[in-house]
Parts: sequence; C-alpha cells; structure tokens
Amino acid sequence: MEKWPLGVFASIDAGLGVKLEVAHELGVPTIHLHTPHKQSRTPENAERFLNRLKEMGIRITVVFAGFPGESYADIPTCIRTVGLVPPDSRAERVQELKEIADFARLLGVDAVGLHIGFIAHEPGPQRSQLVQVTREVCDYLKGNNQRLHLETGQETADVLLEFIAEVDRDNLFVNFDPANMILYGSGEPIAALRKVGKFVRSVHCKDGKWAARPGQEWGAEVPLGEGDVGMENFLRTLDEVGYTGPLTIEREIPQEPVRQKEEIGRGIRLLNELKAKIG
Repeated sequence: MEKWPLGVFASIDAGLGVKLEVAHELGVPTIHLHTPHKQSRTPENAERFLNRLKEMGIRITVVFAGFPGESYADIPTCIRTVGLVPPDSRAERVQELKEIADFARLLGVDAVGLHIGFIAHEPGPQRSQLVQVTREVCDYLKGNNQRLHLETGQETADVLLEFIAEVDRDNLFVNFDPANMILYGSGEPIAALRKVGKFVRSVHCKDGKWAARPGQEWGAEVPLGEGDVGMENFLRTLDEVGYTGPLTIEREIPQEPVRQKEEIGRGIRLLNELKAKIG
C-alpha cells in the first residue's frame, strides 16, 4: 500500500466533514467517516454506500462515533457532555457505540474512533469507571475484529498513556490530532506524538493556534499550514515513529462548504509537496 495516502473527514448525513461527492472531487483515495444518524445505519444503506464508494475509488479507514447531547461550545461544556465520561448518558452511549461498530463492520471497516471525553488526570472513581467501560467496548470490538482509536486532545500524552496501560487491551490505539493538543491546551503536539507514537494507527491533519490562556479557553483552528503545529515537522515525526497510514485532513467549517473545499484543496497540495520532500 502507498505510504501516507491522503484522505478527508467525510459525512453522509450527520453534518460534520465534507460530503462524499466533495471527497471524490478532491481526488482522495481514503476517508474517515462520521457516523450516520441512527436511522440511516441499516444493512441496505451500508450496501448502497459501499457501492458508491467503489464507483468513486474511495476506502473508509475509520468510522468516527458521535453522540446526541455532545457540545463543543467551550472547554467546560466539553468536559460535561463529551464521550463516555458523563455518567447519566454512559450506558446509552456505550450501547450506541456497539451499534456503530456493527455498522462499521457492515462497511468492512476495522477501526472505530471517538473522543472518549476528558480522562481524569489523577486515578480515582471517574477514571476507574471509564477504564471499565472502555474495556467493555474494546472487548466488544474485538469480537468484530476491530480496533478502538482514541482521538487526542482532551488530555496530556502522559495521561493518555497511563489510561491505555490501565485499560490493558491489545485493540486500543490512538487517532492523533496535533491541532487538538493546541486547541485544548493539552501539550506541545510534536513532543506528544513522540510519546504516544507506537499507539498511533490513524491521524487527523489539522492546524491551530494557541489560545492566550491554554486549557482555559479555546485555541483557534486555522487552515492547514497556517497554524502552530508545523506540518513538515509533524510529517517528519510521523515518519520517525513509523506511521505510514492515511493522512486525513479535517477542517471543521461545514457551514461554509465552498471555503471548506478550497481550504482542504490547499491542504492536499501542501501534504503532497511535503510527501514528495520527505519521501
């Protein structure tokens, strides 16, 4: 397989990412797919969608889960609402995550990704409960011959490594998003990548600028190559840690589709230039 095939974050009906037609126009061979709405996750729709992908020459490499009630309005709201951390919605979301994994299996996809939520920095009841539920999810995915990819950003690399060790499942890995480390103020992304590199099985190519008060307020997402990540350094470090999988561009401005497409197009050109330079 080609080293570092390009990809984009795409959606069928859920609003995040580009539409499949745009991915095709951009000429990328891979996508990360944002999970379709619950009523759309049927065997018939999976078969129909796979036929469209085949016609377009596109392959899904990760299906990403999201849940009703999640909000990224600000960091405190994320802490309260995102992933499997909120106790009131945990059981329902675990069940939905299993259903998403089954839909991903219908699509022939062996990896499911998500923001699991803000992992507590110190051991205690919150973290131990999250460890137990993550084991349950990993064990379910294992039955589907699937991996679980935790997206970075909402905790430091050191806390993420501790959590992976505590869960102790051989199908638990990392989707590394360097911009999220900046946006959430959770650590310098290149240093973090070196720490977690052996667990990285997918990446988001995204860029951002640090906030004035990192960790207390959002950083700013910007077009690829215009932020503080340093894309050449990022790719060189991916090379250093042995990652050869897809480079999946995520640009979260779905409300501005024309601008989104233009910026992703520029990002594709940048990544192609860097691929040629780094080899």
